[in-house]
Amino acid sequence: MATTLTLKNIPDALYQRLKLSAAANRRSLNNEVIVCLEGVLLPERLPAEVRLARVREVRASLGTSRFKARDIDEFKRRERA
Repeated sequence: MATTLTLKNIPDALYQRLKLSAAANRRSLNNEVIVCLEGVLLPERLPAEVRLARVREVRASLGTSRFKARDIDEFKRRERA
C-alpha cells in the first residue's frame, strides 16, 4: 500500500532542480522525487559478471569506431576546459 509523504522547507535550488529534472524526464514532480529516492535507497545491485556482459553487448553493437582512444581523450579535455 502506498503512503503519502509531505515535505517541508525544501531549499529553492533543490526544488528548481527537481522541477527541471521532472520536465526533462517527462514525469510529474511527485514521480521524479520517487525515482530519485528509489535510486538512492533501493539501488539495483547487479553482479559484476552481469554488468560486464551488458557492457560487452553494447560494445559489440557499436561495431568498429573511427575514433581512437587518444581522440576521445582529446574531446574530453576540450569539454572540461
